[in-house]
Formats: sequence, structure tokens, C-alpha cells
Amino acid sequence: MSKTMAVNAGSSSLKFQLLEMPEEKVITQGMVERIGMPDAVITIKYGADIEPVRLIGAEEGQISLTKNGGQKYEHVLAIKDHHEAIDIMLQRLSDLGIIKDFQEITGVGHRVVAGGEWFNQSVVVTDEVLAKIDRLAAYAPLHNPANAMGIRAFQKLLPHAISVAVFDTSFHQTMPEKNYLYSLPYEYYARYGARKYGAHGTSHRYVMERAAEKLGIPLKEFNAISLHLGAGASVTAIKNGKSYDTSMGFTPLAGLTMATRSGDVDPSLIYYIQEREGLSNEEMLKVLNTKSGLLGVSTISSDMRDLEDVQETNIHAKLALDMFYDRVIRYAGQYFAELGRVDAIIFTAGIGENDPVTRAKVLNALQFAGVVLDETANNVRGKETVITKPESTVTGLLIPTNEELMIARDVEHLKNNS
Repeated sequence: MSKTMAVNAGSSSLKFQLLEMPEEKVITQGMVERIGMPDAVITIKYGADIEPVRLIGAEEGQISLTKNGGQKYEHVLAIKDHHEAIDIMLQRLSDLGIIKDFQEITGVGHRVVAGGEWFNQSVVVTDEVLAKIDRLAAYAPLHNPANAMGIRAFQKLLPHAISVAVFDTSFHQTMPEKNYLYSLPYEYYARYGARKYGAHGTSHRYVMERAAEKLGIPLKEFNAISLHLGAGASVTAIKNGKSYDTSMGFTPLAGLTMATRSGDVDPSLIYYIQEREGLSNEEMLKVLNTKSGLLGVSTISSDMRDLEDVQETNIHAKLALDMFYDRVIRYAGQYFAELGRVDAIIFTAGIGENDPVTRAKVLNALQFAGVVLDETANNVRGKETVITKPESTVTGLLIPTNEELMIARDVEHLKNNS
């Protein structure tokens, strides 16, 4: 019985989930945070019935029980890089009895944000594929370099396992030219690939398939608006089971107001500010990516929960929230017009799954399209459910995303067909 590792590597973090395939059973999941720092943290959650192979000493971490009856291993230590993080993580999986032999892991799937026009589907990683991921770093500078680091580290430590790249952008390669091109000289697209690529495709693909299944609508006939609302946020118009338009652009910086990203801004304004502040291109990009969005407008926090707690007394917090709601509503309304017919509007990711206020704001604004919110059903967090009334002409759905499962499925498919 084989196991597949689904991996999401960040610049200083590594999320992972180990699944038994093809049964799609989650064996363990965890995260390594603050990689490169002396106080990095590794956390592994697993079942209560798993017995450790080796007793873990206090200096090597602690094991505790979780609220749902499982176990959690946690350790704070110095981790210099991704290679060391993965090495330690794999060793702990063995020590804890979660895996008995590394040969059990037959596939590793990696989330990669930018695939450009080279990749319209998940692929087995080769030297050529990895070189292209490196070359696409400019398309997702905060993500692709880290994704590539994770791939190389796993390939070195688990050379027997098939390595698969699952691209956030591949789902959006079905967009028509009129939706993915910018109104720039066409030669810039021809020379440099200057176009909209989108992101969060693995998440949008998962919730789309789950929503169509739940509503009993054939995927090739399914129209929906998918809202992936988290620290990074995007809205996608889905037509006949394929991405038709999406809010993120050439990079994940465009579109909605996000936690620390600006979303859409007039390029002339960026140049105006940059000139007066004396900022380099890199410094300006850092402002747009890490100091803007909810954090920039509110001046206090990038976390929706923090802003909701103080919005009654802090005008900047309320303004940031209002801007976030407005941008989501704006894109959703636009996509209603683009699609003409919408079967479902789907909420997912951290905010989409756990914030009834955001869902209510958006759905109530879409009453013009026949959307009727069920306030009682909407008062829920993280649970798959319908949140509109039966008379609503569009079904509102809360569907927790599962990108790791989509990654594992793609690994399994390529493993069996490569």
C-alpha cells in the first residue's frame, strides 16, 4: 500500500500531508515554520492509535493529545534550510511510527504557484521542468523559488519517489484570449508572456468539482463563481467546468484587496509614489506585496479577525474591511454578468470558510441576481453546507478546500500513467 506526500513549500515554511493512496486516507499532516531561524517549529498531527518506534526525549520535542483525540508532536529547534527541515520531518515520521520505511512514500506532489504557458496540467518533474520553474520565478517571486527548493530537497532525500509539480496557474489556462490578455502592445505578450495567469487553481478546481458533484450537475455544464478568500484571495468565473476568468493577474498581486497585498492599483500611481518616496523597484514591490491590503489600510493588522474586533472604534479597521468586501462583491458581480447563468457561488479558504460576516455581505449584495441568503445556515464555520434558501436561483455553498487531496490525486494519476 503506497503513500503520497503533498507538499506546499514557502520561503520559510513547509506544509505537508501524507495520504494513503488510492484510498485517499490522511495519515498525518503538519508544518515546519520559521525555517532558517534558531527557533523554527515543527508540528506533526497524527492518529491516536499510532505507537512510537522510538521514545522521544524532552530535548527532542513533546507529544500531546489533540482535542479530536489524536496526537500532536511539536519541537522548537534551529533549522538552517529546507533540506534540513525535510530531513528532520522524515526522521520524526519514522521515530513516531507513522511510517516504517521511506520506500512506502512512492510519490511526492509539490504545489507550484506559477507555471506560465508551459504547463496546463500537472507534470512529472524532470530537470527540464525544474529549470522552467526556476525561469518562472519572476511570475511568482514570493513562491516559485521556495517551491523549487522544496522539490530539490525531496528529490535528494526520497530519490525513489515520483516527483510531481501541481501548478496553481494550470487550471486557468482555459481562459479565452479576451480575458487573459492586457490592453498592451501585443508584442509584449509575444515576447515576454505578458498576460493574466491567475493563481489558487488547485483550490478552485477542487471546490468546483465538489460543488458540481453535490448539486448533481455534470461538470461540463457547470457554471460557478468560486471565491478563495484567505490571506491571498482570488475570485474565479467557471464556465462549463473550466476557468473562464479570474481576478489575479500576471502575478498573485493583482485583483482583490488581500491581507498584505494591494490588489488592483493604477500603475501610474505606483510610479508617482515610487518617485516621491525614492523607492527602488524591489522596495516598491515589497510595499505592494507585504505592506498593503488590509494591513496597509487599517495600519494595525492583516488579520480579518483583529479588524472585526475593533471596527466599531477604529475607523481604519472598518475602512479596510469595507474595501475588502467591496472588491469581492465587485468581482463576483462582474462574473455574474460575464457568465450569464450561474449555478453556484462557492466560498472557501480561511476567510471564506470561517467568516459568516464576509459571506453574508457578499451574498446580500448579490440579491439582484436572485441570491437569497439563509442566515441560519450561514452561521457556521469550516463545514461543507448550503448557505442559501431553497428559493435562491443561485446556490451558495461553503466548501472547505482540500488542495492536498487534489495534489495527491494528480500524483496518483501520473504514477499510474507515466
